[in-house]
Amino acid sequence: MNSSNVLSIVTFIYALAALLYIASWVFRKPLSGKLAFWTALGAVLGNILGMMLRWIESYQLGYGHAPLSNLYESLVFFACMIGAIYLVVEWKYKNRVVGAFATPLAFLTMAYASMSPNINDRIQPLVPALKSNWLIAHVFTCFLGYAAFAIAFGISIMYLIKNRKSIKPDRLLSRLPDLSVLDELTYQMVMFGFLFLTIGIITGSVWANSAWGSYWSWDPKETWSLITWFVYATLLHARLMRGWHGKRIALLSIIGFMAVIFTYFGVNLLPGLHSYGQF
Repeated sequence: MNSSNVLSIVTFIYALAALLYIASWVFRKPLSGKLAFWTALGAVLGNILGMMLRWIESYQLGYGHAPLSNLYESLVFFACMIGAIYLVVEWKYKNRVVGAFATPLAFLTMAYASMSPNINDRIQPLVPALKSNWLIAHVFTCFLGYAAFAIAFGISIMYLIKNRKSIKPDRLLSRLPDLSVLDELTYQMVMFGFLFLTIGIITGSVWANSAWGSYWSWDPKETWSLITWFVYATLLHARLMRGWHGKRIALLSIIGFMAVIFTYFGVNLLPGLHSYGQF
């Protein structure tokens, strides 16, 4: 079985995990929650296995590079990081309801990677600019940050749903974590993501200097990465220095993730130094 087959199967395992987490939230069945956890863990392990097989296959083809070089591979890694970070959150906070909002993001990421006709999943040789040891450091840190922002986005959606004054209290909403817990989780995920996005931008600058002779070229991807960084920096400043909590932080978190999505996908439609890699 090759890596593409493994990763296609993993897509459906993520879907099953998402359904089980939603069922656990809606029907409050402990068995569904336990099955959801083990299914999500299996999806993450399968995701890692698929990436390892793809790495081996690249050497068999004579290319020999980490599976982080194009849009398909970055999406696969993105989904893996979302799943892994969520499992750590569940283990730490012992609350599975967050999984009903986090695992669907991992599934949608894998589904887009595996099923979109516009994404090429073939293993290809690296273009000269990508033949650098900085590739792994830059992509790993950026997408670890993106994954944390994705979890923060899901938690922010939970916060806004529970905080809506127009909805009468019901059993589903009462099963969501307390607003204070959701607010703190959003902050922690943004702090984690901001740290790794910062490292990703720094490693990218060093890599750009070795590849193109300049630390910063105001390429569309670089520019929007900086915009994303400023959005989350604003969130952290508002939280730490202005005392913002709750709805305003949740809204900033959602805006930040929209900037992440545009940086990830929208900028690829524009000509620039990053257009060859499509990530």
